[in-house]
Amino acid sequence: MAMSPDQLKAAIPLGMLAFPLTDFDANGAFDKASFLKRVEWLSSYKPAALFMAGGAGEFFSLTPSEYSAVIAAGVGACGGRFPVIAASGYGTRTAIEYAVEAERLGADGLLLLPPYLTEGSQEGLRAHVTAICKATRLGVIVYNRANCRLTADTVARLAADCPNLIGFKDGVGDIEQLTVVRNAIGGRLLFINGMPTAETYARSFRGIGIPTYSSAIFNFIPRTALAFLNALKSGDEAAIDQLLKDFLIPYVRIRNKGQGYAVSIVKAGATIVGRSAGRVRPPLSDCTAEEVAELRKLIEAIGPQD
Repeated sequence: MAMSPDQLKAAIPLGMLAFPLTDFDANGAFDKASFLKRVEWLSSYKPAALFMAGGAGEFFSLTPSEYSAVIAAGVGACGGRFPVIAASGYGTRTAIEYAVEAERLGADGLLLLPPYLTEGSQEGLRAHVTAICKATRLGVIVYNRANCRLTADTVARLAADCPNLIGFKDGVGDIEQLTVVRNAIGGRLLFINGMPTAETYARSFRGIGIPTYSSAIFNFIPRTALAFLNALKSGDEAAIDQLLKDFLIPYVRIRNKGQGYAVSIVKAGATIVGRSAGRVRPPLSDCTAEEVAELRKLIEAIGPQD
């Protein structure tokens, strides 16, 4: 049985948030067997929640039937051990269909990605988020990013009107605006640092009371990802500095070499550690051989993860 929105809100901050890659085979089709192995491997590190078919899972490239297959496989693999949060997105009516399907398949919550293509007014975005929240019993986390940047007034209205809106994931990084939003609604919503390579922003977000973040690198260096999380929680600033210097900052330099590399570099890392999820789908492109070689050196320097 799916968690209630309040149960999900309480569970998410307890540990690592995993965003599994979606596995594709040599022909570019969803590889369920490989995906199940990936989920089992990541689950062995006891994450607080797994976000399926999200940004790292290439939601934007999945067909509706593939989406259903990914969510069903993820829910089945977790078997109630960890909450499963499914992505939803595109236009309002399409997002509602994804929300209904995720609920049918047994997901515990939804991550609402920005609408497709067009910009919307604050009133339009409020109506969009409200419609999806009202279409499901699941707890909903809205992703504040790209063409879905919500003002404090909009977030306050959503929090008042949508009891199952439980979270605000930020991918913009405007600390001043985040502070205004948090002060407007207090503890009503769970806030999540959702920046690309969120670890590099973790100190800034922690400084305004947002210690929870999503980790893409957990997909291929889970022990290192957990070491960083533990250092952040304990206030071990020396360990944070060392991990930033040895891996995260040079990793970000490679990631910044190409558009869409926030996903491509994670798939490259997974391949390097023997957990390949296949190639990314267009319009993304894979990292170059030279970039993969740079990443391999970084990964080898931090040591084995299994």
